[in-house]
Amino acid sequence: MKLVPLADRVILKQIAAEEKTKGGIILTSAAQEKPQIYEVIAVGPGGVVDGNEVKMSVKIGDKIITGKYTGTQVKIDEDELTIVKQDEILAIVQ
Repeated sequence: MKLVPLADRVILKQIAAEEKTKGGIILTSAAQEKPQIYEVIAVGPGGVVDGNEVKMSVKIGDKIITGKYTGTQVKIDEDELTIVKQDEILAIVQ
């Protein structure tokens, strides 16, 4: 199944959590904190949203940061994805 975002929506996949601390301690999956860094896997076309023209600033492959409780989580073919509006993206990681 393939998701195609509409308007100013962006589909994200969370980057895997660190399995080791900087000191070398291996963390169990329960102790791993989920990072707020995602990879963009699909971008909507932009267009006019609420009467304002929206130009998309992110592209597929970008690493971005969102708010902790942002977006809608969906599970597609064993992948856990998040759908957000572009204005919910806080920064692009370079």
